[in-house]
Parts: sequence; structure tokens; C-alpha cells
Amino acid sequence: MNLPNKITIGRIILSIIILVLMIFPFYNIGYTFPKYLVMGRVLLDLKYVICGVLFIIASVSDFFDGRIARKRNLVTDFGKVMDAIADKILVNGVLIIFAADGVIPVVIPVIIITRDTIVDCIKMIAGSKGKVVAASISGKIKTVCMMFGISFIFFANLPFELINFSLGYYLVIIATLLSIYSGVQYFLVNKEFICSKM
Repeated sequence: MNLPNKITIGRIILSIIILVLMIFPFYNIGYTFPKYLVMGRVLLDLKYVICGVLFIIASVSDFFDGRIARKRNLVTDFGKVMDAIADKILVNGVLIIFAADGVIPVVIPVIIITRDTIVDCIKMIAGSKGKVVAASISGKIKTVCMMFGISFIFFANLPFELINFSLGYYLVIIATLLSIYSGVQYFLVNKEFICSKM
């Protein structure tokens, strides 16, 4: 297994750890993560801080594994598949839990997961015709907004929450809108392959 694939596997493991930390009922074993009041206004949950640090590490590793794979010509089919799986576990899993905790509206993970499913189907159909569907600029911007948005939410939107501006929430909203836009782009660019299957 090459280095980029090892990094990807490491990201999957980190993602699972994050999700377990977020949903595990620690109170059942008699432990509660402390919460801190910042500047007398913003409540910071230590559990979310730990998950946020791990999330940032996982997100940065996503950048480096792709960069290393392309630079050293180590791109493999296994890496492509596992990289996509790692991204879905990390981002979609966190969004679902945020929605369950009432941090973000439920409609956000529904839109993101639906869009991802449709785009993956489009990629499979285009791939069966020998066409490689490259990531769009809007899709890349969506990913950046989503990663930064989730990170800020983990850290209670600090320091912006001190001026009553929920930057993380707004970045996630922007990422959701870009997700819809890039999904439509994928469809329009590949509609001839989709229509040929109907």
C-alpha cells in the first residue's frame, strides 16, 4: 500500500473516531465532557473541541494524500474509491449528527447526501462510456466552504460568535447551495450519457 492510500485509510479511522466521540453516551459510564464559558458569552464544549481538532487533521490529510498521489504518480483505483468513501464518512457523518443535535437544519445533510448520490451515479454512467468526470470549480469551493464551516461549528464559531456572527453555519449553508449548483452542472455536462441510458 502506497503512502497516499495509507493517509486515506488513516482519515477513515479518524472519521470513525470522530463519529464515535460525537454519539457515544459518555454519561452512561459516568463521564461528562466539561463546557467552558468564553468571554462570558459563548459556551465551548470540550467534546466538540476534541472532535474539531481531529476533523481539521482529517481534512488537511485529504489535501495531502491527493497532492502526493498526483505528484509521485501514485494514483490508483483503490485510492480513488477509498478517498471518496473517507470524504463521505467524515463530512456526511458529522452533518447527520449535527442535524440530530439540532445544530443545523435536517434538510442540509438530506440535500448533501442526495446530491452526492446523484453525482456518484452520473460518474458511474459516464465512466461506463469511458469518460472521466473531473471535479468542477464550484464543487471544490463547496468542499472548502464545508470543511471550514464544520470546523468553525465544532469550535462554537469562535471568535465570530463573540460578535453574534455564526460564520460556520453560514459557510455550511453556502456549501449546501454550491452543492446543488455543482450537482446541476454535473448533470448538464453529462446529460447525453444519462439520456442514452433511458
